[in-house]
Parts: sequence; C-alpha cells; structure tokens
Amino acid sequence: MPRPPAFAPGGAPRRLPRLRAPFARAERPALARQELQIALCVPLGGTAGIWGPSAMSSAKLAVAELNREAGIGGRGCRLLTVNAADDAPDIEATLIELVQAGDIDAIIGMHTSAVRQRILRAVGGQIPFVYTPLYEGGESTPGVFAIGETTARQLGPAIRWLGARKRPRRWFAIGNDYVWPHVSHRMARGYIAEAGGELVGEMYVPFGTTDFSEALDALRRGRADAVVLSLVGQDAIEFNRAFGAAGLSRAMFRLSCAIGENELLGIGADNAEDLYVACGYFATLDTEANLAFKERYRSHFGERAPTLNTFGQSTYEGMHFLAALLERQRRPAAGHEGLGASPLRYRSARDAAYGADGITHTPIYLARAEGNAFRVITRL
Repeated sequence: MPRPPAFAPGGAPRRLPRLRAPFARAERPALARQELQIALCVPLGGTAGIWGPSAMSSAKLAVAELNREAGIGGRGCRLLTVNAADDAPDIEATLIELVQAGDIDAIIGMHTSAVRQRILRAVGGQIPFVYTPLYEGGESTPGVFAIGETTARQLGPAIRWLGARKRPRRWFAIGNDYVWPHVSHRMARGYIAEAGGELVGEMYVPFGTTDFSEALDALRRGRADAVVLSLVGQDAIEFNRAFGAAGLSRAMFRLSCAIGENELLGIGADNAEDLYVACGYFATLDTEANLAFKERYRSHFGERAPTLNTFGQSTYEGMHFLAALLERQRRPAAGHEGLGASPLRYRSARDAAYGADGITHTPIYLARAEGNAFRVITRL
C-alpha cells in the first residue's frame, strides 16, 4: 500500500514568514500578511493512523471557531496537514523545508513521542510547537509546549486505586518499543511496589505487531494478576483481541493510559472485559465543558463525524492553546516565552489550564470498558 503524502495543503501553500517571537533562533523581517499557517502533524497511516480522522476533525472545528471570532491575534488561521506516522520517512525533511521557507508559523503535533523527538531534532525551538497527546512527561525543549496528560498523573493514581480495590500482586507490562512505554513502565514499577504488588515482567514489541502469542505465553508463565498496557493504536487492538480470545480476562485485568474510543470499537465488547483506562478525556464525560464541546462538534460535522476520543480532543485543545499563548505573548507584561505567572487558560473539553511551570492541570478519570463505550467510575 503506498504511503500517504508527506503533507496535504488546503490549497497551494503560500510563502509566509515566521512569527517574530522568542521561539525562533533567528528572526526574519516581518512581512504584512493576512493569515497564520499552522502545520498539523498527525498520523495518516501506520499503527497510530486510527487517531488521524478524529484529530483532524477536532482541529478543524477549533480553526472554524477561531476564524469565526478574531482568529489568532486578529488574523485568520489555516491548517497544513503533515503525515506524522511513525513509519513516515520524510517528516524531518518536510518540516525543515516548510520552516526554512517561512511557510508555517507554528506546529500542532498529535503523534507518538518517537515522532516528537524526530521533529525536535529537525526544527525544535525555531517556531512554537504544541504537543497535544498524553506522554511520558519531562519535555523541556524551549518553545515546546506539551499540554497532554503525563504518566505520573495517569498511571500512579490508577495503580493505587485499582491496587486498593482489586488487590493484584503480580503485574506484567507490555508496550511498544519506544520512549513512552519504557519510561512509563519504569515509573510503574515504583507505583506497583507502593501499592503492595510486584512488576514480574516487561515486554516490548515493534510498531505493527500482529502476533501476540509470545506475549500471552509470558503472561501465563508470569501468573499475572494485572497488565499495564502501553501499546498504541492498531497494536492495542490486536493485542486485546488476542487477549480476549485466549480467555485471560478471567485471570487478570488490564490497565491502559492510551486506549480511546476508536480502539475500543476495534477491540470489540467481547474482548474488553475488565479493561480499565486512566485518561483526562472520555467522550462519555458528563461535564458541562464536554457536553458543550460535543454539541459544537456534531453541529459542525453532523452525526457521521469521526468518533470523539482523547487524541482528537487534544488537537482541539492544541489549537486553542496556541491562540491563547500567542495572544498572551503580544501583551507587554508577558513573561518568558509568552507565559506569565498565572495559568494559561484556553477553550477545552476537559477544563484544562497550562501552568507557568509547564504542567497542564486537568482532571484525570478512571473508566471501565462496558460494551463499546467507557463508563467513568471515578476521578483520580
């Protein structure tokens, strides 16, 4: 199957200068123009490609809302979609060309941490980069704003809550072989010990794995009571289908921080028994902010719109975060990199706010799969 193109402009891209801002290492003379152009980096294929449709739709909704009002800093904005799949070979070259030509003013990234690291090596610090999904934490590159949930805020409280109620003694961790699962499992070892359990084994698999028989055998040999799942996208679907078909849910439960509504539909209700997810957003959240967000989303796209999930909602937040960031930067009293001492608030479906300490403050929930939907059972 041919790979998706590296980028898909909404019309022929025009040459635009960079923002004159403290993010750039070098500045160009500002030129008068009408529109900000933002690279939306989302996976258009591969293991995480299932995130793409919801992410693009949610970002487009945010752009429509911004342009209907004052845009960003009084200027309209438009998206240039860049394929950020893990197997896309030309992400770096595409972004270097766009940045050096001045064709983009900012980056919104909704992809794995492995791709984030590739982007940072290529163009990090040159223009604002808003990284939106959940991740391992610790991102401190100048000009990069990681606004998603972190492992410490998701996995730690979830393991404590489940440990106190389900009393698992033996945990096993399975993830894709890149930075987020490795860091998360290292942190999980401590959380599990604090909860009175033990991490008895770890396994890492490459993106695109379809045969999980070795992983299932390892779970049986390890006599696991609980499984930490750090698999993404289609790999999470394949593993959970195999797990359900093997009947292992009778012996152990699963905990993930990265399974959304699309993956749950792919897993199927028969394979989702005793599957828990700790996350900052679920489509079923019964909050005023989420109900309003869902109403705007359906009104804009109709009932056949892509399924809402944490990954899509994060790109919606990313666009509104960027607008709030650049608006604050324009103020004379703005602090380092456009952030003052007070939290940066922006339109969100989960009441998020970004602190001057670089930490996003948002509720974290624990949900249990029930059929083809998540039921939120507690706020962690």
